[in-house]
Amino acid sequence: MPANGETPEPQGQVFDAYEGNWVDRDAPAWARPYLRLSRADRPIGTWLLLLPCWWSITLAAASSGFLWLDLWLIVGTAAGAFLMRGAGCTWNDITDREFDAKVARTRSRPIPSGQVSVRGAIAWLVIQSLVALGILLTFNANAIAMGVGSLALVAIYPFAKRFTYWPQVFLGLAFNWGALLLWVAHTGSLGWPALLLYASGIAWTIFYDTIYAHQDKDDDTLIGVKSTALLFGELTDLRLHQFLLLSVALMVLAVMTALVGHGSGAGLFVGLLGVAGFAGHLYWQLSQLDPDDGETCLRLFRANRDAGLIPVLFFGLAILA
Repeated sequence: MPANGETPEPQGQVFDAYEGNWVDRDAPAWARPYLRLSRADRPIGTWLLLLPCWWSITLAAASSGFLWLDLWLIVGTAAGAFLMRGAGCTWNDITDREFDAKVARTRSRPIPSGQVSVRGAIAWLVIQSLVALGILLTFNANAIAMGVGSLALVAIYPFAKRFTYWPQVFLGLAFNWGALLLWVAHTGSLGWPALLLYASGIAWTIFYDTIYAHQDKDDDTLIGVKSTALLFGELTDLRLHQFLLLSVALMVLAVMTALVGHGSGAGLFVGLLGVAGFAGHLYWQLSQLDPDDGETCLRLFRANRDAGLIPVLFFGLAILA
């Protein structure tokens, strides 16, 4: 029985999961609550954690040359993103279980709906983290240190909405860490392109997570948690335009810093085309946005997978140019 006494979604399904997702359809019944806790039925978060990693590795390879190690970095990062996103969501749901029970969109999650105990969630958190650590240990020593350094951000993020209207900044700091990590995994050290990609990703995260947060603004006001959706209010369109421009400008600088003098002119052109495509997708999202329509906000939030894949594709092509 859910903590709030209401009936959960049929067969334990989470309210905002994809219809017919593989967890609800194919996963063993005993595993479904834990996979739902990891958001495996809602893969957009894994994509948003993974894409800055792939931006970085493809841009690094376009700048300094493709290494066979990069294939493992691409595959290993995908598995690591799935695991660490799952671990992060598990931690988030442990810390937010009382809030989640009071919000219509989140009360069907595994902990407030009674599908998973807090003790079970902690055990699942440890398992996911240890497997992800095993993948990280295959990277170079500097990359391993970078990966361990991200844990503080992951731990802090769930509490940010309690003390600031800018929790999206903390999410951005954590979710885009892979832009730094993968550059170090490829090159052995940090560089300006990685730092610029990281900053671009943070601005992008504020953009898409503000859209997402508009779904919960009424409930957030009632229960006393904060977000950029509440902070921006009627200025949301203007503020999102500003963060869009900031993200795109920083990505342009990252591409130019990486490729000017370190690759062909054709590679630079192709890389900048990727940034233009990314910008076009974000502008399209704003043309569709209605902050008071929760379904539209969720659809546009999910569309950021495609937005983030555009630079990956073009940075990859820049390797060949």
